[in-house]
Amino acid sequence: MRRMARILAAADIGSNTAHLLVALASKKRFRRIVNDSEWLSLGEVVSRTGTIPADLADELITTLAEFMVTTRKLDSEPLYVFATEAMRRADNHEELLKQIRLELNLNVDLISPEQEARLGLLGVLHDIGREEPILMAETGGGSVQLIAWDGKNQLPSHSLRLGTGVLLVESAISYPASPPAVEKLEEYIAAQLKALPKLPPYRMVASGGVARGIWRALHPDGDRTIQVRELEYLQWDTQRLNISQIGARYRVKPHRAETLLPAAVLYRMMLQHLGLNSMDISMYGVREGAVVEMMEKNGG
Repeated sequence: MRRMARILAAADIGSNTAHLLVALASKKRFRRIVNDSEWLSLGEVVSRTGTIPADLADELITTLAEFMVTTRKLDSEPLYVFATEAMRRADNHEELLKQIRLELNLNVDLISPEQEARLGLLGVLHDIGREEPILMAETGGGSVQLIAWDGKNQLPSHSLRLGTGVLLVESAISYPASPPAVEKLEEYIAAQLKALPKLPPYRMVASGGVARGIWRALHPDGDRTIQVRELEYLQWDTQRLNISQIGARYRVKPHRAETLLPAAVLYRMMLQHLGLNSMDISMYGVREGAVVEMMEKNGG
């Protein structure tokens, strides 16, 4: 008997955005129906204050309520919601998760860095295939997840506090960015990268909103391969402009414009640390991975 595609929904409370994906999914079919996000900057706020303030918590709850309305209208299977680095680090996350449960009757899964990396890898492999070894780098506002796939199995994952929200706080960058601020940014990234064990020299595939923000800025033609030299240029250009100039030049919103400089420096330094000259961009990530896992667990 032929299995019908199912309507599955996953939302992640990330460190930059809260993001909803609703997809029509089966083993042979995967089509996004809804792919919406709300910029909340939880990673930057938690890096500055250690907590999620009441006004931002209310905004998050309102966003999740809207996501629930959307999924009900589409008659999707139950919405799966998970939270990542910013929520993990917020000192009031237990109270906030309880508030969400009481107000919305919605359970949020606070996943570990290892789970986050696994979901990201699942999404990327669904995008590009499982045959070739890769090193996935998924960057958000709070952290970077690195995980290798050898063509048959996933290898141990690594999580670094190198999200763009963290980088903005640690370097105290304002725009145009001063040379000392950029130097401080580079020193912080270098110190974090030193903690990485030796990783296999596989092709890097970058996932997540930060990587796709770079891709949209640099490659409006859709080419998915980004060279180190392009990241060097993006760093040089964005550090001498103000936010409105960056937004206009690269056709991105102000929130994303603010992250292009730390993102360019981060990915440039990661590639150079690994001895690579380029990276490819995946259109899929943790939300797609969550949907794939939901589909596979239930025999979709």
